[in-house]
Amino acid sequence: MTRTYLTTEELSKRIKYTPRTIRNQLKDSVLLEGVHYIRPFGGRKILYVWEEIEEEMIKPINIQRLMAGIH
Repeated sequence: MTRTYLTTEELSKRIKYTPRTIRNQLKDSVLLEGVHYIRPFGGRKILYVWEEIEEEMIKPINIQRLMAGIH
């Protein structure tokens, strides 16, 4: 399977969210390390896996996901 790796800025252009929103609100809440993004060679740089993010975006919302955000 071919994977497309994107920087935060490249992902931002594809999903129409600012890089800041991706870093501060989506990363580690919706986008998970090892699934939606990687840190190549154990470094600080983050590369997002487009195919995994696209799959996540088209998933239907279920009630458990909605309830997880309500406290």
